[in-house]
Parts: sequence; structure tokens; C-alpha cells
Amino acid sequence: MPSAMEGSEGGEEGEILRYEETEDDNVSPTDLSELLKEGTKESHDRAENTQFVKDFLKGRIKKELFKLATVALHFTYSALEEEMDRNKDNPVFAPLYFPLELHRREALVKDLKYFYGEDWKEKIQCSEATQHYVDRIHHVGQHEPELLVAHAYTRYMGDLSGGQVLKKVAQRALKLPTTEEGIQFYMFDNISNAQQFKQLYRARMNALDLDKNTKERIVEEANRAFGFNMQVFEELDKLGRSLTEEAQDGGFPVHDGKGDLRKCPYYADKLAGKAGPGCPYQAAVALAKQPLVQLILAACIAVAAGAAAWYLM
Repeated sequence: MPSAMEGSEGGEEGEILRYEETEDDNVSPTDLSELLKEGTKESHDRAENTQFVKDFLKGRIKKELFKLATVALHFTYSALEEEMDRNKDNPVFAPLYFPLELHRREALVKDLKYFYGEDWKEKIQCSEATQHYVDRIHHVGQHEPELLVAHAYTRYMGDLSGGQVLKKVAQRALKLPTTEEGIQFYMFDNISNAQQFKQLYRARMNALDLDKNTKERIVEEANRAFGFNMQVFEELDKLGRSLTEEAQDGGFPVHDGKGDLRKCPYYADKLAGKAGPGCPYQAAVALAKQPLVQLILAACIAVAAGAAAWYLM
């Protein structure tokens, strides 16, 4: 099993998401990562096609709604990381404890200070749907810690995949500063290579000493986590319809609401793909009326969609 990554200083992997398509000969169908991949496909598809996610991916996100989503993330990750700290020495979770590399609480505080000011704590509250999610995380951490891996894996692996797509959408759609205020949540400064770290994390997860029944319960809990996420999406969508602020017009369409699950980084260890500052979608816009370009564009959209959908709460 790979050792923990050390000395991972320095910023993110780069401006453009990169995936490598490789086959891991050491992966078994009974490994937890494979069971999660296969066992949550349906939940992933439903989450990808919620209205909130589709609108976000198209750059149709209101600033006030983005702020509320950041608040929901704050409460969720505060609960998750509290329970991870509680179980950092528990053998059912200890190998997956990477506070320096993964924890998001401090980054979210920076984002909330940017959006709400120094007195941000007095201006936010946990929504009903988020509270249900938080309560479940606390229950798991305190009474069924072997299931905590389901919540950690679902959240952090998504942040390192689709979250990086959403970072770019939000920054452009909301005209956020290029100095990255407001999107610190997406910045993993202590992970120099996201793909390698995800491989390490999956290897650690697969090496956990778990019986078949426990693995099945973890998959069930991951589906439950997707359910909580979708409830938060639906709540945000309803709130968005009630906001009077006009949607920002600086965004650009990334996804039409459809995606190929097989192309999602959640389901593939590595995906091939590299785009320059003008991503495949943007380059195709001017030529969109040509059939060949439309075909290429559809493939690019599927990759971006699958990558992004898994990130959101």
C-alpha cells in the first residue's frame, strides 16, 4: 500500500482539470472503491440531473444563492471534520485521516468572511435540509464510525474532481476576484497532484479491514449521503426561485443536464483529457453549427458534467 504523501506543498494541479486513463491491475471487484463506484451510479445520475446542479453548470447561479450554498458547505464540513477528528485513531477510519491535505473548514471560513464580513457567524444559519445531513454525520461518527468513510469519500473525492470544474464556473459567472477570494473552498494547497492523491486515498480505503457486510453498509451510506445532498440541492433551488437578485450573466454553459456516467471521474480511476485556457467547449461555440464540432462538443460536455456533478453537496 502506498505511504502517505509528504511534502505536498504548493498549489493546485493547474488551471485545467487533467485525467489520465489507466487501468489499475490491482483493483478487485470486491474492493470498496469498486463497490462504491458501481453501487452509487443511480444516485449519482439523479444528483447530476437536479435543477440546481444543471443551472450551476450553465453559469446560471445567483450570488446570494452561491453564498447560501457556501453556508451549507460550512455546516456540513464542520460536522464531518469534527467526527473525523473524533475518529482519527479509530482503525476503521484512521488510514483516511488527512487533515492537512483535505480539511475544508478553514477555507470555508475565509469564503464566509469574504461574502458576509468579519461578523459572518451572526449572519448565517443552518438550513433544514443541511441540518438533517449534519445530524446524520454526527450519528455516524459517534455510533457507527465504520460508515464515516462513505461521507468522507463522497465529499472529498468529489471536491478534487468536479469541484475544480465548478470553481471556474463560479469565478466567471459571479465575477469573483482572480485572487480567488470566495472560492478558497476549492483550493487544495497541500495537494500537489490531485490524481495521485485520489489514487492514494482509494488504496488506503481498499486496504481497510472490512467484512462483506460492512462494505455493503458503507455503499448504502454513500447512497444515503447522495440523498442528503439532493435534498440540499432542492432546497437551494426553491430558495433561488424566491431571490430577487438577477442571475449573473458572466457565466458560460458547461453542461446541458445530460452526461455519460462512464466518463465521470467518480467512476473511472483516471480519464484522459487536457484542455488549454480555451477549453473544448469554449473553442467549439463559434463553430457549433457544424455537425462534426457538435459531435466533439457533446463528448466534452459529458466529461465536464460528470466531473462537476459529483462535487456539489
